[in-house]
Amino acid sequence: MSIVRASATPGATRKLGERIGRMLRAGDVVLLSGELGTGKTVLAQGIGRGMGVTDPIKSSSFVIMNEYEGAPLRLYHADLYRLEDPAQVAELALDELAATGVLVIEWPERAGAELPGEYLLVRLAYATARTRTIQIEPVGARYEAMAKKLLPRGVAP
Repeated sequence: MSIVRASATPGATRKLGERIGRMLRAGDVVLLSGELGTGKTVLAQGIGRGMGVTDPIKSSSFVIMNEYEGAPLRLYHADLYRLEDPAQVAELALDELAATGVLVIEWPERAGAELPGEYLLVRLAYATARTRTIQIEPVGARYEAMAKKLLPRGVAP
């Protein structure tokens, strides 16, 4: 199952992130994929807001992993853009972090086989200069159930 949505503004992307964030629980993994500028960090900000994170969520140029205190869960936000070798991802111990909080990963394609086996993949792409296409691809039963809740009203899975 795959869900495709359009987002005309950063605010709409953030709201979708908030909806996702409210559904997350310890051990959940969300992967955010897309070109530079498509809204991955904006979506991560919404996820954090939905989880009760009050600190600003940003993708720092040289910080690969940021931690944010949520209510009640901790958000681990990894930006793998600067990594050149999937072996570097193993050093981050992402699987251990995912077990104690929620893990959101930008640029997951740089992780190779180091990603958990089940996750919610969100692909962001340019539709126009202002509009984004957001494709949600669940991998695993838990994430399929989440994705069904994200369907627009009146649309059957």
